[in-house]
Amino acid sequence: MDKEVIKLNAFVSMGIALIVGIAFGKLMGKFKIPSVAGYILAGLLIGVSGLHIIDNNLELQLSFLSDLALGIIAFNIGSELEISVIKKLGKSIFLIAICEALGAFILVTGVSLLLTHKIALSLILGAVASATAPAATVMVLKEYKSSGPLTSTLLGVVAVDDAICLMIYSVASAIAKVFIKHEPLTFYKVVIAPLFEITLSVAVGAALGILLTYLLNKSRNKDEILIFSSGTILLLIGVCSVFHLSSLLCAMTLGFMVTNISNKSRKTFSVLEKFSPPLIAGFFVLAGARLDLSMIPQIGILGLAYLIFRLMGKLLGANLGGHLAKVSSKVRNNIGLGLFSQIGVAVGLAIIVSNEFSGTTLGSTVMTILLATTVVTEIIGPICTKRAITNAGEIPNMVIPKKNIA
Repeated sequence: MDKEVIKLNAFVSMGIALIVGIAFGKLMGKFKIPSVAGYILAGLLIGVSGLHIIDNNLELQLSFLSDLALGIIAFNIGSELEISVIKKLGKSIFLIAICEALGAFILVTGVSLLLTHKIALSLILGAVASATAPAATVMVLKEYKSSGPLTSTLLGVVAVDDAICLMIYSVASAIAKVFIKHEPLTFYKVVIAPLFEITLSVAVGAALGILLTYLLNKSRNKDEILIFSSGTILLLIGVCSVFHLSSLLCAMTLGFMVTNISNKSRKTFSVLEKFSPPLIAGFFVLAGARLDLSMIPQIGILGLAYLIFRLMGKLLGANLGGHLAKVSSKVRNNIGLGLFSQIGVAVGLAIIVSNEFSGTTLGSTVMTILLATTVVTEIIGPICTKRAITNAGEIPNMVIPKKNIA
């Protein structure tokens, strides 16, 4: 009987989450604000900061929906990485991604060291600051149907950011443990382990991409395409969970393989796009539901400095990368505005830090700062992304977005 009640509560709560999310998305649309911001605000209303319709226990029950939604979003990012685009923009994508990640890392690490004089805490805060979550950025680009050099470069940057962040965090974490736990600093921990995870994630994504391409070639209708593609993404998420791989990198590679070697790639992404809206809307509402506004007063000067200097690092670093890559001023001056979001990634990083540094004040401090500042970045992130593509003139005919979750 208890299980039946839990299931009923989960269904009722998720139904309310989707309905309220759509309502807030439509409301944001009237103010020409991206729907994603509305979904997150809806989550704040019905989550732990508001009505508690969705609490922490229910979020755990529904976490598989968030995992699937992130997998679909990453798969769609990979679909934009056609070989022709990479050949044209590859240098600028990697230079901008490296510079924006290092920019946030250096500035946040520096200001944290000045404020706390704690090397380990400063390194970890800098490392988590380097991460950018692709979900909100990608959904804004899709909502406004943007296209052009900035859009293509931005999609590429958020695609490779995960790998760069993984390398930075691995190095920072290994050094921090020398100071906190007095663990030895080894070449394996700093270089080999993260490279192995990145390589294996890409390899698994590529292998599943070949498998999915074969299955798509054998498919006879849209229903089979949907079953094969969604089933492969679910398989991918499960494999990544078991072997502790990056599901974002893996799913992006899967999308990259399908878009470049399958003759049914367009139909596949089109079918999946019609299937995914409730999942993706639910992901953002759930993400907003877990954000705790009561944490904001707890972050103090250090948390405020983290927020400000992370945004500065992203802006200045992306601009520097654009200069080095010699991209157009429209791309160089606006791309940093699309790199503020941390939702999804923030929760994952907070869990990793709290596990690796359990029993220390470092873990709890980083988790509080990361989750509290995410409340701010998830509201301003989509708005700034829209501003970026507006400034670059990449919204076709300044189209008014459809009031739905696609």
